[in-house]
Amino acid sequence: MTGRFTRRTTPRDAARIAAIYNDGIGERIATFETEPRTAEQILLWFEQAYPVFVAGEDGRVEAYAAAFPYRPRDCYRGVREFSVYVARDSRGKGLGKAALSALIDHGTAEGWWKLLSRIFPENVASRRLCADLGFRAVGTYEKHGRLDGAWRDVVIVEKLLV
Repeated sequence: MTGRFTRRTTPRDAARIAAIYNDGIGERIATFETEPRTAEQILLWFEQAYPVFVAGEDGRVEAYAAAFPYRPRDCYRGVREFSVYVARDSRGKGLGKAALSALIDHGTAEGWWKLLSRIFPENVASRRLCADLGFRAVGTYEKHGRLDGAWRDVVIVEKLLV
């Protein structure tokens, strides 16, 4: 496979997704997680039928966007939280945008009415990506969690799909 691609992920992608996510864990600006993930842990997403889309170049996955249920209550059945991660050496190429756009299209087709995420304020690239795709910042959770012993705020972003 040559050139750019965007597609629904398969279990074959689990190791690459774990590697991309682990870069994000190590950088400390994308997630509260501190322990690296394994491919086996990523495979659980498939068992739980979470939608995940990947984008890449020349056959190599370089970005992914995943959605997870927001809350278990029925009133939130059309709301999903999402994450988007891009391999360190592929940032700025539009691959995160491609993966997240595919997830947005999927959610719209599935009848979701909202996608949301929480982003560290200093994660300028993620905030810009979301703004470029029509997400809006709707507030900040202050002291939302601790990372490496320090309180961290998160900016809440959302996009209405209906």
